[in-house]
Amino acid sequence: MILVVSIGGSVLTSNLDPERIRKYASSIQALAEEHTTYIVVGGGRIARDYITAARDLGANEVECDIIGIDMTRINAKLLIAAMGNSAYPVPLTSYQDARNAALTGRVVVMGGLIPGQTTDAVSAVLAEYVGADLLINATSVDGVYTADPNLDSKAEKISSMTPSQLVDIVIKINMSAGSNSPLDPLAAKIIQRCGIKTIVIDGREPGNINEAAAGRHNGTLISVSPGR
Repeated sequence: MILVVSIGGSVLTSNLDPERIRKYASSIQALAEEHTTYIVVGGGRIARDYITAARDLGANEVECDIIGIDMTRINAKLLIAAMGNSAYPVPLTSYQDARNAALTGRVVVMGGLIPGQTTDAVSAVLAEYVGADLLINATSVDGVYTADPNLDSKAEKISSMTPSQLVDIVIKINMSAGSNSPLDPLAAKIIQRCGIKTIVIDGREPGNINEAAAGRHNGTLISVSPGR
């Protein structure tokens, strides 16, 4: 099976805890023993802090995006360091290079690629490009909700949904640099376009990605045939 796993920077590099990154590395190495595995790493709080500072200093949104991309690649390098020889030694910076690097048998790790495109969108495009069987989005919430659960106490988690339903929910999300949500509108539209089976899970526990790959999860399944 070909897997693409999008890992939010907020769950991978929270407090820059080396042990947490090691746990993620171990979980990914276990996945790679059975599957061709691509990882896309987000920027998280550190990237948002840098973006906020850049805005205050007068940077425009494209410049802020570039700073965010730089931070995602630094996070990717931390994960690569933790994985050692199991990972391709540098973050890949194009979809073509990522697919070619996977031929080495190593885990391919990427960060952001171009301004205006979040790592959610990068992972969705990558999944379509490499013909992935499953896209796993490991984030700081345990699935897709009807509204932001941090802001709306009445928000309800959705266990399964179609890509079109996902688009309807996330289309209102602000697309400024550093925005934070389980999946952004562009990623949702790409998932809708290619129909890639996607699971949104709580990434705060690294082992959840292994459970999702095995078909066991408590997150949200996004599929053209929900429930499967």
